[in-house]
Amino acid sequence: MSAHILKPPTVISIPGGRKSVFLAGSIEMGTVEDWQTILTHNLSHLPITIINPRRDEWDSSWVQDISNPTFKTQVEWELDGQDAADVIAMYLHPDTKAPISLLELGLYAPSGKMIVCCPEGFYRRGNVQIVCARFGIELVDSIDELTQRVIEKLQA
Repeated sequence: MSAHILKPPTVISIPGGRKSVFLAGSIEMGTVEDWQTILTHNLSHLPITIINPRRDEWDSSWVQDISNPTFKTQVEWELDGQDAADVIAMYLHPDTKAPISLLELGLYAPSGKMIVCCPEGFYRRGNVQIVCARFGIELVDSIDELTQRVIEKLQA
């Protein structure tokens, strides 16, 4: 049995008995590596649900305001996915600012669900290190380490 992958705007529905992982973190469409595809590939052999917020038909001209129903739906989908997930795997790419990811780190730090990958060079790495230490969040430095820790957390 292989992984079931959900992407927006698909309804988030996790089959009974399956564990799930939400892929939180840097999304700079076309600017940095598509780490979500790498992590999905690394986890695809597992009988889990992968909740990937990287929208295939993203339109950067969308007004980022609550009055825009498409934008509002996307943000709510992401929050619902993180609420539903057993594990939140966050990757903060060194070449991004990722302000929304930092917001989500603050929101979900107390949840006990997070594993954070924040390589050297991320501009707010010190802040991330301190938040992770305060809330007992495992902090790793590479996608390979993130993959391994997600697998271990899902199996725990």
